[in-house]
Amino acid sequence: MESTIHATQAIVSLDVPLQGIIWGWMITLNMWAKSIGTGVVLIGAFLLYRHKKDEMPNLRWIMPLISFIALNVFLLFTLVDLHQPYRMINIFLHPNWTSAITVGAWMASLFTGLITVMMAIGLADAFPEFRKHCGVAKKVRAKSELYEKLFPFVVFLAIPVTLYTAIIMAESSARELWQAPTEVMQMMWAAFMAGSSALIFVSGSWTKEARRDLALVLAISVFFSFMMYMGEYFFSFKSSEAEATLAFVHSGGEYNVEFWFAMMLGFIIPFFIAMSSIKSENKTLLRFAAILSLVGLYMAKDVWLKIPQLLPLS
Repeated sequence: MESTIHATQAIVSLDVPLQGIIWGWMITLNMWAKSIGTGVVLIGAFLLYRHKKDEMPNLRWIMPLISFIALNVFLLFTLVDLHQPYRMINIFLHPNWTSAITVGAWMASLFTGLITVMMAIGLADAFPEFRKHCGVAKKVRAKSELYEKLFPFVVFLAIPVTLYTAIIMAESSARELWQAPTEVMQMMWAAFMAGSSALIFVSGSWTKEARRDLALVLAISVFFSFMMYMGEYFFSFKSSEAEATLAFVHSGGEYNVEFWFAMMLGFIIPFFIAMSSIKSENKTLLRFAAILSLVGLYMAKDVWLKIPQLLPLS
């Protein structure tokens, strides 16, 4: 609130606290899409290390395609959520390298650019008809080895891109539930969950061994992510504010229901389905587990993002 005293031309400013939730569903969708975009790259790298390319014939082009779509959803809703989106230009024209937002924006932009190149190369190699409509078809075909050269840099960038949001949340003042160590690990497990789930949908033509590895990654990631949530839910004694924040979940109500619904859908059920798929493969059940994992992950992130904002700062 701002008013001017005309006699002295003095400007009196008053900061008024914003009541309620400021970071809403857009930020939840932002983090969820980022987990998919980075997770498919990390899990794809793991699979290419473990298996031959012939065992996963569509991975080279479907992995960067999924990542490209998810990253653009992530960047779009990041831009939409800004009150003055044009100010984002200053991140690139006048960067402040001590800011996690600036560093993250540069890394995410570079990551998306490299993924775009890999997607074009992968599609050109997989679909001959795509090369005919590609203005740089000959160059792409002649330099297909560029894919392998770019891939290590993309895998390296996927890690800080998926983690930097945790640093931004941890920097938020008076939000003790968002602590950097736990948020960093939650972001990493979320990337593994989302990446393995997304790739499960396109693994129909892969070998059983490759799908078994996807089921194993999904089982491990949902287990450890669930254990981290339970650790914070039951043993959050780091501050009175964290306990007061979690009271919004402990005391019942919509956030209590959403939290436990997320734990059941996104973590507990997918864990047992994935473990059973490791022993005896069932493509349909594994895809069902992947759907539940993605839905539950979104709901868990939604609760964990909103409840700290419900606590008055005064």
